[in-house]
Amino acid sequence: MDTFFDLATTFDLLSLDIVHRALIAGAVLGLLAGVLGPLVVTRKMSFAVHGTSELAFTGGAAALLLGVSVGYGAVGGAVLAALLLGLLSQKDSERDSVIGAVLAFGLGLGVLFLALYDGRATTKFGLLVGQPFGVAADNVWQLVGMAALVLVVLAFLYRPLLFASVDPDVAAARGVPVRVLTPVFAVLVGIATALSVQIVGALLVLALMITPAAAACRVTSSPGRATLLSVVFAEVAVLGGIVLSLAPGLPVSAFVTAISFAIYVGCRVVGGVRVRRIGSRRVAAAA
Repeated sequence: MDTFFDLATTFDLLSLDIVHRALIAGAVLGLLAGVLGPLVVTRKMSFAVHGTSELAFTGGAAALLLGVSVGYGAVGGAVLAALLLGLLSQKDSERDSVIGAVLAFGLGLGVLFLALYDGRATTKFGLLVGQPFGVAADNVWQLVGMAALVLVVLAFLYRPLLFASVDPDVAAARGVPVRVLTPVFAVLVGIATALSVQIVGALLVLALMITPAAAACRVTSSPGRATLLSVVFAEVAVLGGIVLSLAPGLPVSAFVTAISFAIYVGCRVVGGVRVRRIGSRRVAAAA
């Protein structure tokens, strides 16, 4: 247990370049996940994010087998999954079944690719639970560039996306191209999911993409404040997880998920207290 709280070792490791790159990559992903997360939660796409992460895992596994960049493979797999989910699940009644079918196919294919890969087992394991300390300098610039692209596109589409997310029927009646925005937003989420796989792994993407946003939505109904809180929560989870994992040398994803869940539980408690107070005030006003 002493290794979990070894501050001397933690400060020594914080001076390493690989740790600096991991922190930069984590900060970029925290920003991206925090901005996209509230829209994902509002659109009820949490299960879709999980399915997309599995196809990002499949793309990364295929890249390992072919000897190309894992990052590009993960992005390719995630974007393909996002397009499939966005185009095949236009109706809410079809969404879960389509995601389940795509998820199962992608996971099975990814396992096959890993079985055929003869390289190091740690590289395979990294696709599942993340490998932030393996991020090279070129990968950091790749992350920054892709994140910037997603954020720029999102900035142009944010208002119609928010409208379509809150009330798609009214948005469609007002002329918002809901059917076009759905696959476009799915692609943006797919890119963010693929980038997150490198930090927390395919199995735990929800901890970064969904949990901070779900926590923020528990304490505020304002889209702006929810986005701001979601970014803060995501940054605390990913950066805190990286720092806490240094001394014990354990997978970062375990710490990221623990911090995210602790924040979520805290926000549920705060949200519950606020609801009870509002209810008491209304009762008192009526009396």
